[in-house]
Amino acid sequence: MTDNPFLAPSSLPYQLPPFGEIREEHYRPALDQGMAEQLAEIARITGNPEPADFENTVVALERSGALLTRVLVVFDNQSSADTNDAVQELEIEYRPKLAAHADAIHLDRALFARIDEVHRNRGELGLDAESLRLLERRHQQLVRAGARLSAAEQRRLRELNAELAAASATFEQQLRAANAAGALLVTDVEQLAGLSEGEIEAAAERARERGEEGYLLALVNFTNQPLLAKLADRGLRRRLLDSALARGLSTNGPLAARMAALRAERAALLGHPSHAAYVLDDQTAGSVDAVDELLAKLVAPSVANAERELARLAEAAEADGVTDFGAHDVAYYAEQVRRTEYAVDAAELRPYYELEQVLHDGVFHAAELAYGVRFTERPDLTGYHPDTRVFEVFEGDGTPLGLFLADFFARPSKRGGAWMSELVTQSELLGQRPVVFNNLNITKPAPGRPVLLSADEVRTLFHEFGHALHGLFSDVRHPSLAGTRVPRDFVEFPSQVNEMWATWPAVQARYARHHRTGEPLPAELSARLAQAEGFGQGLRMVEVLAATLLDWAWHTRSAEELAAVQDAAGVEEFEARVLKEAGLALPAVPPRYRTGYFAHLFVGGYSAGYYSYLWSEVLDADTVEWFKENGRSVRESGEAFRRELLSRGDSVPAMAAFRAVLGRDPQVGPLLARRGLAQD
Repeated sequence: MTDNPFLAPSSLPYQLPPFGEIREEHYRPALDQGMAEQLAEIARITGNPEPADFENTVVALERSGALLTRVLVVFDNQSSADTNDAVQELEIEYRPKLAAHADAIHLDRALFARIDEVHRNRGELGLDAESLRLLERRHQQLVRAGARLSAAEQRRLRELNAELAAASATFEQQLRAANAAGALLVTDVEQLAGLSEGEIEAAAERARERGEEGYLLALVNFTNQPLLAKLADRGLRRRLLDSALARGLSTNGPLAARMAALRAERAALLGHPSHAAYVLDDQTAGSVDAVDELLAKLVAPSVANAERELARLAEAAEADGVTDFGAHDVAYYAEQVRRTEYAVDAAELRPYYELEQVLHDGVFHAAELAYGVRFTERPDLTGYHPDTRVFEVFEGDGTPLGLFLADFFARPSKRGGAWMSELVTQSELLGQRPVVFNNLNITKPAPGRPVLLSADEVRTLFHEFGHALHGLFSDVRHPSLAGTRVPRDFVEFPSQVNEMWATWPAVQARYARHHRTGEPLPAELSARLAQAEGFGQGLRMVEVLAATLLDWAWHTRSAEELAAVQDAAGVEEFEARVLKEAGLALPAVPPRYRTGYFAHLFVGGYSAGYYSYLWSEVLDADTVEWFKENGRSVRESGEAFRRELLSRGDSVPAMAAFRAVLGRDPQVGPLLARRGLAQD
């Protein structure tokens, strides 16, 4: 253990983990010692003979677990971004242990008694606003975790939490295997008509990496594979979509049903009618009824829009002689309609979206424009993978702010999707400045080829960087309240706001330049692109709504009903019934995620929370209009948004932060207008 780099705080700038020294054999002893040390720290808190007060109980709890945190942030990231067999074995072994460790703290009656005592006396303690907020949130967290349950109820709760933790790790690993197995190997290059030369070369490289001859079409995490918009071969499109839809059904489908039943049982144990009710009790939406009301407003007009768009696509397909138009044709003919009716060709746009230009002249420039920060690459600092890049972030006056790590490319060892997380959390109490990272899954081109992005990948880059800014701009004392530790249905709001810079004229003019000639994206093409943006909103909205309602169904049903779903056929029947009852059974528009690969719900923290993207979009659309029309400069608006909201983390209630920026409650009108939906 003497050479284990986790045992002491990193000496690198900003306490960046010493990735060059970390080896897989360091995880097990560091995890074991980290859990043991934190339990000893909790024992010192509960064994303190002095009366409980804020410092010796709440702040002491904030300081606990430093070693465990240091190892977990690295282990969690590797298990998602660069896993291998050894890491996966550790994950299966340690997820239940870590869940039991969390329960040992949350269900410690002596610890709760001390925090409960401080909470009862909170009005007499003279605490500042952030400290009072921390006390209230810590107390609420322990109550929600089961601190007031009987001994027998707590025993069952521990069993449920352990089984759910193990199941989540299994779901993630089975999904990774299903994605790999679902990739299509094509041996005839003629079948790839419609793909660019670079895309074909990348597919050939993926096949070589797997020891195959031909061209490997990898699956991305969601249903509607990007290649469906390009492949001219209908048979190959059908195979690709079928593979995407079927992955994980036989393995993860029944596992997801089991997890949903366990969550329902746990919610009942904690006094809630459903898992969704339990989750919503701690979110800005506040109740299941509030989410039901939002979804009810969106379903019918979204379906009507989608049906109009499908009719137009079916006409275009029929002109090609296609009489059996199906889901595998939607993306392809949507691209044809954009090309003919709006003169917008996705292939025509890619040369203007080169990764380095988008990153430096788009993403970073927008942050400088709005918030005054700047970025300097630090090649002397080592990331966790050779593809990872490290940037130091500075205030406009040169004051160091933190580190941003970027890991853009897909690889077999990385899970699908895109995400942000932290390696070091900002905290005045702990003397820490933030170290955050973004993970994306951009296809790495063949050597020597430029990295040209799609419009969706550009949007994702801006989106995930919005999360990164939320972590970087955190300015609180206590780590439990820092950065993105806000309600799940609020955390997507700042990141969705950050997407606006992708089409902000002053920003787009800088980054959207031809990667060879340097010529800017033609103004008339930009205008056509903006016009075309409205087409397909109905289809996209129905995809998201269908996924949202699948999540909602899995997490609003009783444990008894869910326990009846025991195999893949039962999962398929459940999905079909839910979508039919919701009025979303459009065969040509499958959900953005089906159960077998819905990692948001069964690996990430979005169970009964996928609605958050739509809920946050209400706030986002309203805020974008505020940025455009509040009469201030971009810099002044950005400073207000940063000061009142991005910097606050969970140190103030989320909607209070929103009102501090806009001066009022959110309005749904801007979202409806953006999505092309009529307002009542």
